[in-house]
Amino acid sequence: MTTVANFGGTSHHADLGGPVHWVDFGGPADGPRIVLVHGLGGSHLNWVLLAPLLAKKARVTAVDLAGHGLTNPEGRQTTVQANTRLLGRFLREVVGEPVILVGNSMGGLISLFQAAYDAELVRGLVLVDPALPMVLGTRPDPTMLGTFFMYSVPGLGERFLARSKTVPARRQVERLLEMVCADPSGIPEELKQASEHLIGERAKVEGLDKAFIEAARSVVFTISKRGAYHAAMSKVRVPVFLMSGDRDRLVNVASARFVARKYPHWRYDEYANVGHVPQMEIPGVVSERVLDWMDANRLSTSAS
Repeated sequence: MTTVANFGGTSHHADLGGPVHWVDFGGPADGPRIVLVHGLGGSHLNWVLLAPLLAKKARVTAVDLAGHGLTNPEGRQTTVQANTRLLGRFLREVVGEPVILVGNSMGGLISLFQAAYDAELVRGLVLVDPALPMVLGTRPDPTMLGTFFMYSVPGLGERFLARSKTVPARRQVERLLEMVCADPSGIPEELKQASEHLIGERAKVEGLDKAFIEAARSVVFTISKRGAYHAAMSKVRVPVFLMSGDRDRLVNVASARFVARKYPHWRYDEYANVGHVPQMEIPGVVSERVLDWMDANRLSTSAS
């Protein structure tokens, strides 16, 4: 059985209106705190290749949002807004000090909202291919467009999701990696096995399909409100590092380039031949760039 423990992580649960699963990857006692926030349909496993590299110089934690990973819905909402509130509560009640938030996809959107509207516990913000409004004139990937269209239609989304789970766990993992990675062959076998194990654990839980559909529809609705999204961006006062893979099928790189031009004081890195999850595809590069950015912005020491 391959789990997060194989990557140096220790699982914990906190009671935050229901159990919330999080993983401690360790790090130096006097290091800054980094909290990793996964994307839609993701989990703590999205960070297991990057977290040990960051933990050489920081205390690193990954959290599973409601309806994701090993944080079961427990009757809780799984919208962007609800999970933003859950993240804020996690930072206050579990972490207890200002952190550097690192968010991927939906997790980037949630981390940005946290930094914009509940900022006292955020020192810095790293956006890894965050969910962003589409730039007018760009063409979305046809497969992604079709998938999210089905998620948005009541009844159809539920049937589509249920049908996708009828194939073996290994094939589910492979399909997901084909969608989010430019070259899925680079993902280690150990991570694929851990992902299969997590699918098996989640199959025992009721209500996860409903939770996922609610989260997916919320992401689409939130990024469609372009004015509100950019208003949130303009409120962020901490250092920001935005990065994007130029072969991201879920969030067109044109969206990241637009944001980088709009906020030139943010650092922007673009990675050639990388997809939606640079932290999984090129973890060594991402860790090096993040740690350099932290040094440049005086974020490399503990806030306390």
